[in-house]
Amino acid sequence: MSQGPPGAGRLNDLPDNSPRVRSAVAELRRRAEAEPGRRWPQPLTDSFLVRFLRARDFHLDLAWRLLKNYQKWRIECPEISADLQPSSVLGLLHAGYHGVLRSRDPQGSRVLIYRIGQWDPKLFTAYDVFRVSLITSELIVKEIETQRNGVKAIFDLQGWRFAHAFQISPAVAKKIAAVLTVHMHGNNYMQSLTEHFPISILPQEYGGEEVSIEELAKEWTDFIMASADYLQSISVVAQE
Repeated sequence: MSQGPPGAGRLNDLPDNSPRVRSAVAELRRRAEAEPGRRWPQPLTDSFLVRFLRARDFHLDLAWRLLKNYQKWRIECPEISADLQPSSVLGLLHAGYHGVLRSRDPQGSRVLIYRIGQWDPKLFTAYDVFRVSLITSELIVKEIETQRNGVKAIFDLQGWRFAHAFQISPAVAKKIAAVLTVHMHGNNYMQSLTEHFPISILPQEYGGEEVSIEELAKEWTDFIMASADYLQSISVVAQE
C-alpha cells in the first residue's frame, strides 16, 4: 500500500467506521508499530491515526511521513510541546493574543487569529507563544471538518517591536519553520483579508460583521481551559 487507494480523496467523506477507512488506519498503525525503538507522543488509536490520513487525502505514504514528522517534532521540541497545560500560557490567553473565528471559511477551514501586539516579550518567550499554537492545533485537529479542510491563520503584526524579533533566535526559528508556514499581509490588511475571507465571519476590528476579537479570544480561552484534562494527558505522554 505504497500509494493512496483509488478514489482516495473520497475517503475523506466516509465515516471512521467504514471498512475502507478502517483498512487504511490499520495499515498506518502497522507501519508505526513496526518502527523499532520509536516513541509515539500519543497512543496509536484509530481516532489519532485517521487525522494524518485525512490531512493527506488517505495517501498512505504521505500520511506516514506526516505522522513521523509530528512525532519527531513533539519529541525534539520539549520547550514547546512537553507542557500543554493552559496554565503555562494563561497570561497570553487572557491578554487576547489568540482567538478562533466562530465560523469556518467557504472552504470549510478553521480560521485562527494571532495578535502579536498582545504578546509581552518581557513575560512570555517565543516558545510560550508557539505553545499556544500547538495547544489550539491539538484541540481542533480532533474535529473531523478540520481534518478534512485544514486551518488558516491571520497574523496581526500591529504592535510588533524589536523585543519580539529578539525572541526569535535562529534555533527557535528553525524549530518553528519545521511546522509553520506564514503568509503576511501589508498595511492595507483589511482589504486583503476581505479578499480571502467573507466579512460575515471576520471580527469587527478586521472589517467584518462578527463579534469583537476580544470576545472571540475569551470564548477560545474558555474552551482551552475546559480542555485542560485532555491537554494534560497528551503532555504526560510527551514527557515519558
